[in-house]
Amino acid sequence: MDTQRRTGEAGPPPFRSSRFFCVGSKWYFTTREGFDSGPFATRERAEIGLNRFLHVVRMLPDEPQLH
Repeated sequence: MDTQRRTGEAGPPPFRSSRFFCVGSKWYFTTREGFDSGPFATRERAEIGLNRFLHVVRMLPDEPQLH
């Protein structure tokens, strides 16, 4: 699981017992912003979805760019 700090955050990364949860037979992941993503057929698919989400977030600029 990714525990890197985002730019500008102080202190240790917050503890998360699990980013993944199951409702019925469908799996979801949650972000630190409170966004839930899913459903996924399996926890493994939810983990892949989280990794893809984190990859996209890492590509975003640190600061909003004004034109």
